[in-house]
Amino acid sequence: MKVLEVVVDGCRLVVEVDGPEDAPVCLLLHSLGTTVELWSPQWEPFQRSFRVIRYDVRGHGRSQPAAGPYTLDRLGRDALAVLDIAGAERAHVCGVSLGGLTAQWLGAHAPDRIARLVVANTAARLGSREVWAERMGAVRRGGMAAVADASVARWFTDRYREVEPATVDDFRSMLLACPVEGYAGCCAVLRDGDLREVVGSIQAPTLVITGSYDAATPPSLGESLRQRVPGAQGLELDAAHLSNVEQSEAFTAGVLEFLFHGSTAW
Repeated sequence: MKVLEVVVDGCRLVVEVDGPEDAPVCLLLHSLGTTVELWSPQWEPFQRSFRVIRYDVRGHGRSQPAAGPYTLDRLGRDALAVLDIAGAERAHVCGVSLGGLTAQWLGAHAPDRIARLVVANTAARLGSREVWAERMGAVRRGGMAAVADASVARWFTDRYREVEPATVDDFRSMLLACPVEGYAGCCAVLRDGDLREVVGSIQAPTLVITGSYDAATPPSLGESLRQRVPGAQGLELDAAHLSNVEQSEAFTAGVLEFLFHGSTAW
């Protein structure tokens, strides 16, 4: 595995790249409050067919907690810089939640760089300005512990939390370790980001994945997105918000089937 660094607008991003050098590229974008470890269930299976890239979004994990607030345009251009440092002219892009919003931005604003899109547990507009402003205030007043319980409850179903407590604890620890400024900075992206008027321009073949028990981005929001993106397909999984973890095998199989159909097209 290669570990790369790229500095974008004064922020150092840490990038991991693995898989066959001559394979099509797949870029993975994680959700708010997590890190590249969100993609652990898919990391090795995806490498059998793709050159896989993942990185910690600014303000998360090993990437710098640059002063916020951030914008969706900034996160989208970070992703393009990551593709550049990895030498990838074109890529499939797979994102969950905040990562899914960034993936939509790429599909709409950098179509020449995108082959296929997978957007999971996301929407063209997530939540309201009031919800995200409240979340930002909560972490600035009380640190990440102020949102930990509610976040974990949204991420996983009660059933999964009961049968996989170690995994759930790992994600709680991941969230608690997130720098407040980075988390709040990305909350601002969700507060202000609204792609409802532009996702209709996405031309890349798109798969929209939803979770049946996802209270953060219910299946109805995913269906609305699917209808807005020309020709988009849908896949609903028996999961809450982090469907790639809770239903990792079904998620991996569904994404690989979708991406494999386009893997030789470029």
